Amino acid sequence: MKKIFYFLAVLTLFTSCVSKKNQAIKQNILTLKDSYCKAPFKYNYSSRIPSYNSDSILAANKELQGLFSDQSILILNALDNLDEVHQIMDLKKDSSLASQVKVLQLKIKINSKITIALTELDAVAAEFDCEGERVAQIGNYVDNLNDSRNNKLILLSIVTGAAASVAGGIVKDDSWSNAIDIGGGVLGAGFGLATLNPKGKKVEFIHQRNLLRDIWRGKLESPNFPPFIWYMYTEKKFSNKEQHSIIGNMKERWLHYQFDDNKTEADQSVIFSDGGFYRADDLHNRAAMLNQMQSATRTINQNINYLLLDLDKLIL
Repeated sequence: MKKIFYFLAVLTLFTSCVSKKNQAIKQNILTLKDSYCKAPFKYNYSSRIPSYNSDSILAANKELQGLFSDQSILILNALDNLDEVHQIMDLKKDSSLASQVKVLQLKIKINSKITIALTELDAVAAEFDCEGERVAQIGNYVDNLNDSRNNKLILLSIVTGAAASVAGGIVKDDSWSNAIDIGGGVLGAGFGLATLNPKGKKVEFIHQRNLLRDIWRGKLESPNFPPFIWYMYTEKKFSNKEQHSIIGNMKERWLHYQFDDNKTEADQSVIFSDGGFYRADDLHNRAAMLNQMQSATRTINQNINYLLLDLDKLIL
């Protein structure tokens, strides 16, 4: 009997520790259910997206192609700075001090637009980063819930088997002893099989400002992104192979790796809704998708860096 008592004492202590841990996690999780990543001030960006007629834009600015890359010309057009560049080229023909001063003034005007674009990129990338961290914390919470549940079931399986073994040794009647052994084995196996839950527990997670929804749908249906950022996402000239846009390539990867090429499942996923009940796998997928968009957003800085280098060559 002492052995059974020791087993029960260990089980009670383990359950108590796990319960206290879960209570602490549940208290902390309340701050993660709704987003703390969105900006406290809502800026009403212009809804006008720059023109996607890239071939016409490049054809109308052939004189710039020796000085700027095609991508730099398209960025200048998106920032409404092509006129300033043309004026600088005309002023460079005059070496007077007045012309030089005017050139510097125009460059400051261009740089101002570029600075705003860079801060927009930083802001969007920072929100992707923050949202990814928030999802990761929720994901860890669900993982802890699943691990805690499995640990309890495994311990119950061990204790049940041990208790049945001890009880079987105490009982002298062979038929009762066999019945106890069989019953304990079946019960222990049942606890073990209960750990094989591939989906695990769910948790409520809210994201009414869903940065991934517009990306998946390929339409700017919300004020989540400034028009310039959305243009950079969706203009094919800014992707590596220029066959698909940045988000076009991203959607193909998501469909293949996150949703096993099941578009119907992807369209109905909680990931692209206002939020709901998530399982651990969905949370880890969402975190990965947010991190991928953060990286894609930061790569746009390379295009702007090349534009700045081209501008410096023009001014010098």
